[in-house]
Amino acid sequence: MAGSKDQRHRIRGVYLLTRETPDTAALCAGVEAALRGGVRLLQFRDKSSDAGRHREQLAALRTLTRRHGALLIVNDDVALAAECGADGVHLGEDDGDLRRARAVLGPGAIVGASCYNDLGRAEAVADAGADYLAFGAFFASGTKPLARRADVTLLQQSERFGLPRVAIGGLDAHNAGPVIEAGAAAIAVLGAVWDAPDREAAARALTDLFPSLE
Repeated sequence: MAGSKDQRHRIRGVYLLTRETPDTAALCAGVEAALRGGVRLLQFRDKSSDAGRHREQLAALRTLTRRHGALLIVNDDVALAAECGADGVHLGEDDGDLRRARAVLGPGAIVGASCYNDLGRAEAVADAGADYLAFGAFFASGTKPLARRADVTLLQQSERFGLPRVAIGGLDAHNAGPVIEAGAAAIAVLGAVWDAPDREAAARALTDLFPSLE
């Protein structure tokens, strides 16, 4: 199995977070539209307690992401990521130990970490073996209106850790340019795609902000 270092180059472009819904068909339709629009990173995020729904939706999303050559990351839940054969897990500050996640998922998994607006945390998770560092919120976020705010200088200052940086928080095709210019390898979005009348076109507009993508 390829080591996670060999996967880090895939942390780039548009990183779509799923919108929580009990309707698996609707979820998959939206995700597939976004994948057609160029999304190559997908994070399954569902804070409900419905384990059966989680497994059903992840199985369907695993099929879709494989078909489109995209990565599937599970938010918070290391055991669920292992069970569904996801490509990795994303951990917030209260979601468990990064080294333990690596031990469970193996060397080939992608383990990302939220760093908010904290360079100290970024250094700690980089030392623990994180594969990418997520900073934000850079703008007001409808998903997390009380999220800590971050400045683009964090993206520049964190370059020294040698890891891909992901920007998150209220990003869309109109405001994401500066965070990409500041060093973000990927932008994590939710509303910018899910709230759009044409999700494929919305995803394409975001993907087009990354001219180096093949």
